[in-house]
Amino acid sequence: MTLTLNENGVPQYPKADARRLFVLLSAIDHLERATLTTLASYTGHNKGTIDADIAKLNEQFGVSIVKEGAVYRVNSWGDLLNKRSVKKFLGG
Repeated sequence: MTLTLNENGVPQYPKADARRLFVLLSAIDHLERATLTTLASYTGHNKGTIDADIAKLNEQFGVSIVKEGAVYRVNSWGDLLNKRSVKKFLGG
């Protein structure tokens, strides 16, 4: 499968692909100020799906992403996901 990269070099995985969630998680950890707007711009994700995708990450993968004002922050990567391995999906 050949992946398209957006202008930031972020892979554009298909919508039902769990790796899209991993890209979002990695972007929250990577960006200095991870807001809906910066996340959508950086990852290519639709702003309208980001909150639901964050809820999936928290529920299905045991991570803890918190929102402080407008900024998202990874509080914990949980026991299931390995930060270094997941971050590879951000770079393709």
